[in-house]
Amino acid sequence: MALKRGLSGVSVHRNRSSGSRLPILILVFFSVLAPLVFFVGRGLYISDQNDIQGASHKQNVDWRERLALQSIRNLITKEVIDVVTTSTADMGPLSLDSFRKGNLSASWKVIGVESSVEDNASSESNQKATDLKQETPQVKDAKILDDDHSHDAPARTLRRQLREKRREKRAAELVQKDVEATVKLENAAIERSKAVDSAVLGKYNIWRKENENDNPDSTVRLMRDQIIMAKVYISIAKMKNKPELQEELQNKLKESQHALGDSASDADLSRSAHEKIKAMGQVLSKAREQLYDCKLVTGKLRAMLQTAEEQVRSLKKQSTFLSQLAAKTIPNAIHCMSMRLTIEYYLLPPEKRRFPRSENLENPNLYHYALFSDNVLAASVVVNSTIMNAKDPSKHVFHLVTDKLNFGAMNMWFLLNPPGKATIHVENVDEFKWLNSSYCPVLRQLETAAMKEYYFKADHPTTSGASNLKYRNPKYLSMLNHLRFYLPQVYPKLDKILFLDDDIVVQKDLTGLWSVDLHGKVNGAVETCGESFHRFDKYLNFSNPHISRNFDPNACGWAYGMNMFDLKEWKKKDITGIYHKWQNMNEDRVLWKLGTLPPGLITFYGLTHPLEKSWHVLGLGYNPSIDKREIERAAVIHYNGNMKPWLELAMTKYRSYWTKYIKYDHPYLRNCNLSE
Repeated sequence: MALKRGLSGVSVHRNRSSGSRLPILILVFFSVLAPLVFFVGRGLYISDQNDIQGASHKQNVDWRERLALQSIRNLITKEVIDVVTTSTADMGPLSLDSFRKGNLSASWKVIGVESSVEDNASSESNQKATDLKQETPQVKDAKILDDDHSHDAPARTLRRQLREKRREKRAAELVQKDVEATVKLENAAIERSKAVDSAVLGKYNIWRKENENDNPDSTVRLMRDQIIMAKVYISIAKMKNKPELQEELQNKLKESQHALGDSASDADLSRSAHEKIKAMGQVLSKAREQLYDCKLVTGKLRAMLQTAEEQVRSLKKQSTFLSQLAAKTIPNAIHCMSMRLTIEYYLLPPEKRRFPRSENLENPNLYHYALFSDNVLAASVVVNSTIMNAKDPSKHVFHLVTDKLNFGAMNMWFLLNPPGKATIHVENVDEFKWLNSSYCPVLRQLETAAMKEYYFKADHPTTSGASNLKYRNPKYLSMLNHLRFYLPQVYPKLDKILFLDDDIVVQKDLTGLWSVDLHGKVNGAVETCGESFHRFDKYLNFSNPHISRNFDPNACGWAYGMNMFDLKEWKKKDITGIYHKWQNMNEDRVLWKLGTLPPGLITFYGLTHPLEKSWHVLGLGYNPSIDKREIERAAVIHYNGNMKPWLELAMTKYRSYWTKYIKYDHPYLRNCNLSE
């Protein structure tokens, strides 16, 4: 009670006079604050230990406060604690809030006396060691501490500086790690680039030194880039009225264009090319300093790009037309041979124009082939390759149909070069009197004004599309192309016939095809739906209701070129009548474009039996990546596409399969300059 009265007296006295506060403070320090400092110091020590072990800072502080308050309550009554709290509210670093926030300096100096860390080196080092042991404070506390530093104690300032140094250090470490990771990625990219085929990458890439090509073109590309930029700056110089610079650029442009010429690789360049590059580079640097404007340069390059795209489109259309023309035009040498053979044929007496073994032509027990062609050399390869690979040639019968122009040449060739013991017969399609416009829809359509305009009017609006050029093909005007839909009419006495295109080569005996069970189907063919573009929706217009209602767009397509037809089933199912129905519906070409495969897919829909793929391998006229083993295993290889083996644009890697069945020492071939 004396202590309580003493404290109360201290409080009253403090209110009366501030001069007597010091003795009272000393008394309070030794009686109350000394135990409090002991427990709080113990709590701080425990806090440091707990921080090292990874405990949460805020939870530990709360625990220390509870422990300190509990210890104080055991020694001092509640009234004493209230008095001490009230008395020390304005005591700065000696207040309870300062203890809670950990703001006591190492020297325990009172506010009002200038504190300096340098006065006590050992206190500074101890404080640094303590700070380094602490973990990074919570983000929320850090933001609060960093918001206002105007009233910070020196110890807090020091800790803040250490935290900032640690953050800078961590940032530097992260940047260093970033740099190291970038270097690793670059090294890995270099290693990968060494493993990449340089023929694919070409010369114009950042790893050019590691991928040297046999025909480098980096210098050629550099000169082309310089020429492009020179054209851009010439246009800008003219716009900004810089005639001298414009003239200088034009002169260097002409020199570079002359030095470049038609060079496709660095080896084609002249010795002066490097000097031209250097001179052009100097002028371009000068132009850049005087004329460079990002917006103007971008606009000029965009305009040049659009012009180049227009030129590419025009050249692509021209290329498509020329390739179609080259693919469908008979070479002069073959035309020469055909004309010579025709003259020789009509000089023969009529009795010598007949083929032997004509009695086999209607024998259903033999193996019959149908071949419709106007190319003498191509037809000879089909017949020769079939006979040379047949086990018993005497059982094979070839039915050839050609047009009036090539009828004499076709007959004369096989009279001079008979196919061994096999039977052969040549007919003229123009002599089929039943094949007329009143019976055949195609002939009737070919006589219409719209069809003539479509084929023969050069300035027709639709001719602008390069994709339509392939449909304007003269072969679609020939009935030889459509005769395949009239096989029972052409050969009424036969039960089965194997249809062959004239751009195929036979490599194995084909007699096994006649024993294949077609399971009641009319057509036996190899399917071609390995890729999506060989399905029905590629060939037919499924936006038309007649097509969409009757056919599946994902149905598998098949190939003409080697087809086994059951003529008995053909007659039962009236295949020719089905063909006529759909051909009449397509008079305006709204169901499919011109050709024979789309109407064939429609006519034989649900009536085609798939054959083993090894019987017929396609693509030798357009696909350069066919497996050689697949070609050699095939019974028939087909040069479908534009690159026919008798043309100069044929793929040389496949041409030998065709040329080995031609005797280039034959007098007619030598006289017409036909060679391998």
